[in-house]
Amino acid sequence: MQRADQRDDRAQRHQRAKRLRHALVCAAAVPAVLITAGCSSDSGDAKAGSGGESTRQADPGTTKPSASASPTVRPAAYGKLPDACGALAKKTLTDLVPAGAKSARKGGSDEPSSRASCSWNSLDNNGVKGSQFRWLNISLLRFDSDVTRGAADEQAHAYFGRQVQDAQSVDGAKGTKMVPLSGIGAEAAAVRYDLKKKEGLFKQQTVVARVENVVVTLDYNGAGLAGEKTPDADDLTKDAQKALKEVVASVSKANGASGEPDSPASDSPSGPASTSSKPGAKSASRSLSKSPSARASASGPAVRKS
Repeated sequence: MQRADQRDDRAQRHQRAKRLRHALVCAAAVPAVLITAGCSSDSGDAKAGSGGESTRQADPGTTKPSASASPTVRPAAYGKLPDACGALAKKTLTDLVPAGAKSARKGGSDEPSSRASCSWNSLDNNGVKGSQFRWLNISLLRFDSDVTRGAADEQAHAYFGRQVQDAQSVDGAKGTKMVPLSGIGAEAAAVRYDLKKKEGLFKQQTVVARVENVVVTLDYNGAGLAGEKTPDADDLTKDAQKALKEVVASVSKANGASGEPDSPASDSPSGPASTSSKPGAKSASRSLSKSPSARASASGPAVRKS
């Protein structure tokens, strides 16, 4: 009986020990499960974070803008100039400088595609009645577009205004008169005045025109010498305007166009240049750079007011 009790007691202890070992095993397994679950949770978050980051990088709303494009400027319409000495027809030269149609003198230039000039002298001797003198000069200046200086036609527009103002500021000029011209290039103007020299009274005409990015300046003067009568200023002005229109057309033709633009005023970048002869305008013109073209009379360049 005692042995049976002992066996029962051992069996009970064995059962308790077995349950204890089972509990310990389960207890030991719990942290591993928790750790595993925790790792799984972190891995999921990491993956989600990675996916979220990838989504943000792909979102065009958060991408950095590309570098700003380089500044641009409207390109020049004309890239070359005609031969200055060949810009006028033989008949035109015969009308303007009858005794000097073959006396062309080409101006020196190291940039013939940007700057050109030519001049003619005519002394028509009428014996004891005196002589008729004529002097003609044409000057062409072409501008290129530049991001610093601006569009070529705008530069030409500004230069056109300075040329017109400079023509009104010649030292010793009398009866200066400026009139805008139509139908010649994009914008044009004529300045006329009298200039007294020891040889006689010279009638000076300066006509200026802009066609796209090229400015044409034409100087034409005449005088009656040694008793010959003084030429009519109106006739000289008409001849100068005719020649100016011909030179403007030659500029267009040199660049592949059939002639001068159909709408002269349409390509003006900022409207007609100011050609006011008010004192303020003259003062402003003197502060600008001087014209590269000559302002000349029969006995040499005219002197500008200082």
